[in-house]
Amino acid sequence: VETELSADEIAKRQRGESLLLVSEYAGKFFQESMQTQEGQTIAHQYFRSRGLSDETIRKYGLGWAPISRSSLSDAARAAGYKEEFLIDTGLSIKYDDGRLVDRFYERVMFPIHSHSGRIIAFGGRTLKQSTPEKHIAKYVNSPETEIYIKSKSLYGIYFAKSEISKKDKCILVEGYLDVLQMHQLGILNVVASSGTSLTVEQIRLIKKFTDNITIIYDGDGAGIKAALRGIDLILKEG
Repeated sequence: VETELSADEIAKRQRGESLLLVSEYAGKFFQESMQTQEGQTIAHQYFRSRGLSDETIRKYGLGWAPISRSSLSDAARAAGYKEEFLIDTGLSIKYDDGRLVDRFYERVMFPIHSHSGRIIAFGGRTLKQSTPEKHIAKYVNSPETEIYIKSKSLYGIYFAKSEISKKDKCILVEGYLDVLQMHQLGILNVVASSGTSLTVEQIRLIKKFTDNITIIYDGDGAGIKAALRGIDLILKEG
């Protein structure tokens, strides 16, 4: 049955599409920034040091957010993207004095895809060490937005879903690099709940493809605790 969309629903859909287009623009921008001298020296070298091939870097859209504080915001506005959508995707932050700055700068970038393959968010990792004088968050992630609900998203799901179905098993790991390194080894039925502790919605997303989950989190205290908590939720969801 075809239902007529209300004006509100149409507006909401168009808005969602605008947010996705801005996210995809940002994805390309971060990828292209990898080709600069700065990106090659810092980001490319880091990814290679973690054992990632150029093919993996390209396939998963890994990138570099430049050192300059507003390079993405400036480029996106120059390309005709609206400030409103840059702010609403969490890519840009507006200061009280009207300046628009980037949420992500001087970080290697991991785009997060929806299960249909659109870029909906980003995780950015700093390569700097925190000092007693200055704490630097190791990871900065996109905030929750209309297109990105953390509790319902899994890193790598778009690339892993058909293999999860085929193998009838999903391997759940902790972080972006765990997923990428395993995918590169040909173990493709792997996703991560990256940055959030496992949620019921994430388990239900996996359940669309398989009833079998294996957890491989880090072997430290926090990882073991998270695995035990996750197993309880997974069993509860059948």
